[in-house]
Amino acid sequence: MFIVCGEALMDVFATTDTPTGMLLDARIGGSPLNVASGLARLGQPVAFFGALSTGFLGDRLARALAEEGVSLACAPRIDAPTTLGLVGLDAQGVPSYAFYGQGCADRLLPMSALDTVPAEVQAVHVGSYAMVVEPVAATQRALVERVQGRALVAYDPNIRLNVEPDVDRWRATLAWMLPRTQLLKISDEDLDRLFPEADEGALVREWLAAGVEAVVLTRGARGATAWTPAGRADVPGRAVAVADTVGAGDTFQAALLTGLAETGRLRPGALQTLSPEALRTWLGFAADAAAITCSRRGADLPRRAELPHLAF
Repeated sequence: MFIVCGEALMDVFATTDTPTGMLLDARIGGSPLNVASGLARLGQPVAFFGALSTGFLGDRLARALAEEGVSLACAPRIDAPTTLGLVGLDAQGVPSYAFYGQGCADRLLPMSALDTVPAEVQAVHVGSYAMVVEPVAATQRALVERVQGRALVAYDPNIRLNVEPDVDRWRATLAWMLPRTQLLKISDEDLDRLFPEADEGALVREWLAAGVEAVVLTRGARGATAWTPAGRADVPGRAVAVADTVGAGDTFQAALLTGLAETGRLRPGALQTLSPEALRTWLGFAADAAAITCSRRGADLPRRAELPHLAF
């Protein structure tokens, strides 16, 4: 059982101008929601650990998760609005975001929700802005502490400076997570936001020394790199006609976690000895999955049948 923590929201895409304004296309979204849905589509049992609004938008988010096969047993309903994330795309299909979320349901996950998390959880994924806004961040940190030593913890910072502009808060959250995380996935853009002009290799060595078992750095069209204490591996990007890149990083994370589940490595300690050859196979599977998402409009993540058998 996977537990995916964080926000569920509505991504509102600007589509075209009208004589009196513009048309907007609202779609379910939120990085953790995407990861949860991605895991379910890849055949993994998963529950969403995040608060949903009692309003009609919260109803739509709950229905979307349930239709994907994501359990809502850990997703309390709260009488508060649903966060809106306005998405504009540049000429290359790269999204920019504006969030309207102060006081919204996804930020209000109470400590009492911890009682709904099943004891048999094997992996917990956290990330995005829910790790840096309160009170949800404190609730998620409590869950991370609770599962230490018995469940794999995966973390993707997925930085949104227009939600929390204080880079030091994001750095402090990463520092807190390092000794409590087995799988750290971070994009090259987020790495540059946190540590501009820092030495990549030195940072990775520091993170591995802090206790992280595997660091995965995604580089967009240029592929990805992974490090463990046993070695390093690189994979190139996949050639694909890009519709947009919304959800690509979330797809990559869901595929990484699926790869661990399918090969019996979904546990603390299992990543430290992955060989460079195993890392390349693992990364290639995730890159293939992300490429499928990039070929589609919005965060339309692949299903397991669209990807090859995995063994490493």
